[in-house]
Amino acid sequence: MTRQVVAFDPAQYERHPIHGDGRVWTETNCYVDIWIELLHALGHDPVAALPFTVAIDFEGDQWTFFKYPLLDLYALYGLDVQELNIWRPLVVHLEEQVSRGRPVLVELDSYYLPDTAGTAYKRAHVKTTAAVTEIDVEQRRLGYFHGQGFHRLEGDDFVDVLRLRQTDPAMLAPYTEIVKIGSTSPARPNDVALSLQLLSRHLAMAPRTNPFVTFRARFSQDLSALLEQDLDAFHQYSFATLRQYGAAFELTATYLAWLASHGEPDLDAPRGMFQAIAEAAKMFQFQLARAMARRTPLDLSPITEMGERWACGMEALKARYQ
Repeated sequence: MTRQVVAFDPAQYERHPIHGDGRVWTETNCYVDIWIELLHALGHDPVAALPFTVAIDFEGDQWTFFKYPLLDLYALYGLDVQELNIWRPLVVHLEEQVSRGRPVLVELDSYYLPDTAGTAYKRAHVKTTAAVTEIDVEQRRLGYFHGQGFHRLEGDDFVDVLRLRQTDPAMLAPYTEIVKIGSTSPARPNDVALSLQLLSRHLAMAPRTNPFVTFRARFSQDLSALLEQDLDAFHQYSFATLRQYGAAFELTATYLAWLASHGEPDLDAPRGMFQAIAEAAKMFQFQLARAMARRTPLDLSPITEMGERWACGMEALKARYQ
């Protein structure tokens, strides 16, 4: 028996424009990507909850692995997200919670996720988060949001991704959350006003000093070691740094465009600053890849320029909304 929160055909599913053509960063990180599509599928606008992106920082060895704050999801959409205690086989919990109309966010192994074909599927064991909204235990079928859309797996992939052949007692249960869907309407008239309140709060949480200054200093220290490493090291370093802030600030630009479309004036300048950071981060990623491949020096001035744009954009937003 198939149990579903929402019914979609993967071939017919229309993903959110954030995952459409023309984006600089087609993917952000696994957690934000699934929330974008899950909110979209539930009838909500995921852009309204993007103010949190203004508060990301350089954390010393990486940029903030940014996520939708759970309190923001409740405030805007009435979604109550709680951790699920895995005390029975994972498949039993999934069937129970999905039958209750609750999406389940669970850490899975990309090795068994067919939507990662060409990267991790049957190639590498990589932890990722997916949102399960459909399960049929008898037919061994699983429907889930991951990456840029909605997908379905079955057969041996179902058995392996849910660890039905697991025999190692030392294997830890995956971190799992359930999304309790309340009665809040997805189209409330005060969404913009409430979103602006969240923006003010997250601006107050933003770095007080320019994070690109400390990032450049750390990057200059890391570069000599990076130039001696392989492509895998590039992907890991780039994901932890350039992709995180590049994707986050493109979402900031998307959010400011959304505000402008809802009547907020004079946002073109800060929106342009954050969009320029996203584009510069992608270009710098290509430059880093070439430098590592050729073992040649890398000009770090683009980081300084990104920092200048960050300062201008943040100054404009804080002057108006904080």
